[in-house]
Order: sequence, then C-alpha cells, then structure tokens
Amino acid sequence: MSFAAPGEPLRILCLGAHADDIEIGCGATVLGLIAKGVRLEVDWCVLSGSGARRDEAERSAAAFLQGAADVRIEVAGFRDGHFPYDGAAIKAWFERFKDRPTPDVIFTHTRDDRHQDHREVCQLTWNTFRDHQVLEYEIPKYDGDLITPNLYVPAPAELVERKCDLLREHFVSQSDKRWFEAETFMGLARLRGVECQTPARYAEAFHARKLLVA
Repeated sequence: MSFAAPGEPLRILCLGAHADDIEIGCGATVLGLIAKGVRLEVDWCVLSGSGARRDEAERSAAAFLQGAADVRIEVAGFRDGHFPYDGAAIKAWFERFKDRPTPDVIFTHTRDDRHQDHREVCQLTWNTFRDHQVLEYEIPKYDGDLITPNLYVPAPAELVERKCDLLREHFVSQSDKRWFEAETFMGLARLRGVECQTPARYAEAFHARKLLVA
C-alpha cells in the first residue's frame, strides 16, 4: 500500500490535542511524503495552545511542512487537560471541517491513549469523519499505554533524525521532561521498524480501525 505516488495530490488532516503531538505521532511520515514528491495539501490543527506553546506549535508545523503544496495551520485555545469537560465546544469546532475539502487521510490520536484529551480528540474524529481513512498515531508517555499497531510506514534514519532535530529545536518548553528526547523517539521508531521488517530500519506505526480496498 502507498498513500500516493510522486507528483500525485494527497490531502491530509493532522489533528493533535497539544503542541508537539502531531510531530511525535506522524512527523516522519509527513516529512517522508514531502520528500517523496507527493503534492501534499495539509490541514494541521492543534486544539490547545497559548502563549509560548502556540508559538512553538506554529513554528514547528511550518518547519515540518516546508515543501508541501498547500498548508493551513490552526492552533485553537481549548484548555489543556479539560477536553472531556469542554466537549460541546470542541464538538462544534470539529463540525467546521464538514465545510472544508475532504481529506484523503486523517491522522489523529489513538482511542486507547491514557491521556483524556487525546481520547476525546480520537472520539470526535470518528464521530465527525465516518467515511474516511483514519490512522491513529501513538505517543510514548509515562502511562505505558502503547499497544501493538497494525499499520506501519517505513522511515529511513535521516527522516527520523530530522523529526527529532525539529522537535528539539521548536519545543524548548518540553526539554525538562525526561521522556522528551531523541532516544525515546528513535527507540520507538526502531522497534516499529523491527516489527515490520523494513530495510529502512525505522518506521512510524498507526492503528487502522477500518481500511477500504477497492
């Protein structure tokens, strides 16, 4: 399977509860599509971010999407840690996507994520997009909630290293978190590369709940 061939258009919607979620979950995949020459059209949407975190999110998204054919970056101001309690407002925010061009692929959080904000975003993704290809990405964290994925996107070492470099460069506010380091992201990508036996050695992995083969 492949997303698109070089020169072909591909519209993706990337959803993240917090600044840095999208980059951690599918950053190498996005970088790989651009490097491959896919004509990438992107809606990159972060649901919570204010002050320095908003600035980090916007700068990071612009860096990851450099070379994409069309880019729309949006950072909303929902309260970090309160998404289940602000569900009505977030639901209304999601409904706006029905008036936008239909994405070919949607990247979002996994439903088994232990962070309440992440789970809320996943639930509303599926509630809003019922006839789309949705891929749920994984975020390593203290909770130890990673489970075996079922879809893998190989990524050569240079792309994963580039992802790590951009994360370190743009999310200075997270540098004091012990898990927020290149070793964590490279290690997970290496493990996923082993699982899918890719010659690239590294991969990002996703949970694909539904796939339509035509």
